[in-house]
Amino acid sequence: MRNVVAATFLSLDGVIQAPGGPEEDSAGGFSHGGWTFHYWDEPMGEVMEKAFAEEFDLLLGRKTYDIFAAHWPHAGDDPVAMKFNACIKYVATSAPKTLNWQNSVALRGEIAAEVAALKRQDGPKLLLQGSSELIQLLLAKDLIDEFNLLIFPVVLGAGKRLFGEGTMPAAFTLVESRVSSTGVIMATYRRAGAVTTGSFVLPAPSEDEIARCEKNLSAA
Repeated sequence: MRNVVAATFLSLDGVIQAPGGPEEDSAGGFSHGGWTFHYWDEPMGEVMEKAFAEEFDLLLGRKTYDIFAAHWPHAGDDPVAMKFNACIKYVATSAPKTLNWQNSVALRGEIAAEVAALKRQDGPKLLLQGSSELIQLLLAKDLIDEFNLLIFPVVLGAGKRLFGEGTMPAAFTLVESRVSSTGVIMATYRRAGAVTTGSFVLPAPSEDEIARCEKNLSAA
């Protein structure tokens, strides 16, 4: 079995759009592209280096694939470039013949079903980078096993968000966390079953509490 691990840059209000530069994605009039640039420091580099140290294949949407394919094959002997160039790139695309980056494989047909089939195979983890539309599809089908989140101390107000309306409810466990000198929270969350609920209602609720609950029930 292979796990899908989503490595995502995230604002405080949940935006993941165009973290690396204005040219990445201006859809919807998004004007804050490159919002992560001024927060990078050595601890963040160490966390990223650790994330890329393990074996992985990439899982990408088409827009992120095009951004990566225009950059990493030309990045020389950069350690990340060497990893990205060598691994298999599984790409959700309707134009498979235009995948020119080495070791690229098109996911066609029903994408969620193809990712589910990849998860059932033996092999390295499937590292999901960027790819906001693909993330939404996989969240709706409950196919993401782990999140590596870098949460930046910035509110963007608008933009594509990590957790959309179709997200399946799920519980996660915090596996590891660290904070950079610039206030970025770097946290790994792993899938931990279904959401569990409880109640802080008093064992003997007051008349006011009973009336409030009855009002809520009648309004439902």
